[in-house]
Amino acid sequence: MTIITGPQQFNQDDLYVDLRSLVDVPLHLKCEGFNFAGSVKLKAASAMVEAAERDGILQPGSALVESSSGNLGVALSMIAANRGYRFVCVTDNRCNLATRRLMESLGTEVHVITEPDPEHGLLGARMNHVRALCASDDRFVWLNQYANPNAWRAHHATTAPAIAAEFPELDVLFVGAGTCGTLMGCARFFRAWHRPVRIVAVDSVGSVTFGGPAARRMIPGLGSGVRPAQLDESLVDDVVLVEERDTVRTCHALARTGFLFGGSTGTVVSGAAAWLDVYGTPGTTAVALAPDLGERYLDTIYQQHWVEDLYGEDVLRPVAVA
Repeated sequence: MTIITGPQQFNQDDLYVDLRSLVDVPLHLKCEGFNFAGSVKLKAASAMVEAAERDGILQPGSALVESSSGNLGVALSMIAANRGYRFVCVTDNRCNLATRRLMESLGTEVHVITEPDPEHGLLGARMNHVRALCASDDRFVWLNQYANPNAWRAHHATTAPAIAAEFPELDVLFVGAGTCGTLMGCARFFRAWHRPVRIVAVDSVGSVTFGGPAARRMIPGLGSGVRPAQLDESLVDDVVLVEERDTVRTCHALARTGFLFGGSTGTVVSGAAAWLDVYGTPGTTAVALAPDLGERYLDTIYQQHWVEDLYGEDVLRPVAVA
């Protein structure tokens, strides 16, 4: 029996899906969405809040403010509600409607940015808005998921050791690149491990994280219009860039087998399958991280008209995941 007093105290950390029959290569998908926040962001949110409380930065009467495309916002909304903090989430118009409503249901005040910053796009505009809020009221505390070391430390202490315990012969790990907290925490852990592990970052085409040109991205989660401050490219062995059309195709291919995953997961699986198709062998031990589940994408990725309007009528034709 598991008994908790706060929703952040529960997280299923040892569930994997064997995707070999779907992608024709050995690949295990670590599912990070089975907690009350519904995503891997619960770990970073909990670690950042707890550290801010320990350091006296976050006190009774403080108000949290954070920029988020969705999943971290939900995690912080849940924790803020449980601990009695006011929370303002600054997002943009790509945030899924279901995600926005979920945050508001938890008592969060959601600010939606619609005009991009001329140089750094919607993310830059969101961060500018956060800075303006902090300047206007000293009760605001910005945890800053983009640069807060407690974000990567959370995964160094939990996610990576959990994978190592289940896969002692791990050869390659696929991690999506958003703020890069999950990526850096896992990469640092496995750099010090007893055997070499290839760290493959999976990013979206149109993201500037690894030096590519900025372009329109409509699926929230992975990718960035601003290079993440905590990214250390020396810890990354390979980078795979995934077109959003392939993300959508992969999500639908997985759904046709009964697994409803979110956009970030679709991107990671698509990138992992493409990399393994070139470099994988029957003996390769590979794990990919699934950051989220699919219920919050019912009005976007899993809505036919939304998909066809953005990516064309052919995008949902049945294809293999890879």
